[in-house]
Amino acid sequence: MTELLSPAGNPEKMRAALLYGADAVYLAGKMFGMRAAADNFTLEELDDALDYAHARGKKIYLTVNTLPREDELSALCEYLSELSHLGHGGLDGLIVADLGVFSLCRRYIKDAPVHISTQAGVVNSETAKMFYDMGASRVVLAREVSLDQIKRLRENLPAELEIEAFVHGSMCVSFSGRCLLSNNLIGRDANRGMCAQPCRWNYTIREEKRPDTPLPVEEYREGTFIMSSKDMCMVEYVPELIDAGISSFKIEGRMKSAYYTAVVTNAYRAAIDGYKKYGKDYKFDPAWLDELDSVSHREYCTGYYFDDPMINAQTVTQPGYMREKAYIAVCESYDEKTGTARFIQRNRLLDGDAVEIISPTMTGRGFTVDGIWDEHGERVPSAPHPMMKFSVKVPFEVKPGDIMRGANK
Repeated sequence: MTELLSPAGNPEKMRAALLYGADAVYLAGKMFGMRAAADNFTLEELDDALDYAHARGKKIYLTVNTLPREDELSALCEYLSELSHLGHGGLDGLIVADLGVFSLCRRYIKDAPVHISTQAGVVNSETAKMFYDMGASRVVLAREVSLDQIKRLRENLPAELEIEAFVHGSMCVSFSGRCLLSNNLIGRDANRGMCAQPCRWNYTIREEKRPDTPLPVEEYREGTFIMSSKDMCMVEYVPELIDAGISSFKIEGRMKSAYYTAVVTNAYRAAIDGYKKYGKDYKFDPAWLDELDSVSHREYCTGYYFDDPMINAQTVTQPGYMREKAYIAVCESYDEKTGTARFIQRNRLLDGDAVEIISPTMTGRGFTVDGIWDEHGERVPSAPHPMMKFSVKVPFEVKPGDIMRGANK
């Protein structure tokens, strides 16, 4: 079975991921995770997340993948001790990068499977087998490993050892994310979850005798951020990834929106299920790629699955993000008799706007808003307030959790 693993930066994103088809989510507590700027989860929220996920047959993996310093070890031990008391069957996996953290996890949470983070830079079967012999149940491969190398690596590993690989989202210009640039420039340690992403910044150079005339650093005639990586998108190659023996497809993006999580998870869920169902008769649906184009992203590429990073570093040719369609609202309820759906607002909606509804297993379905009613039943020209509840007529059935987004008229 191929697992679809989605990011969960907070409880809302976790629920979106699971509703839209993730088999598991990975998330962090308030400490020792590589995305310190995400909302992340308190211990109480972690306990609730386990209850929510396990009730639906889903899994929760917790990241403990920073590289802690000596003076942080006592806090880490206390944190792991607290995690060991979580209820609802406990954590389904701990994602670690550091050997010392691995040892402490085995000491404090004996029953939780240990997954080796991509931060550990696993690129060959001998390293993977060493972690397996130590008790790891899964390795998350370095992004720099090609598809052909993954096939050979899989052939040389115990069948019980799972392989996880990133298939979508942001990439790091440094090998396996081991970057010192953020720490050097502004004192924020990327290896302890505080990366400021200086690789995305725009840099200039100055000629010694003309200090007031900065010149942009360019890699192509059009200009570029020379260290800013493209985003990975492998949705068109799902059959090849499955056939290579990858156990878990990982989506990057704990800092992205719940809308991003839902859309990307939905697209990969459709592709995975389609290949499982049709096998050799499987055909890629371009609508899935259209969905992925609707979320905020940099230029897409296939990572290093087919390219040597020493030859093609996959840096962007244009700065910034391709902007996503507006995430307008989430459906709360639907009245079949009247064809009216009630929504909770996320971004402003105007009467007459062209919108789309995305649903689990379905791509966007469009219609034009013809009337907006507030929670008191009064018709209003717009829904301008965050978290405002409003109703509109929808020309097809919708369900709680369906997402309304903007559309081109």
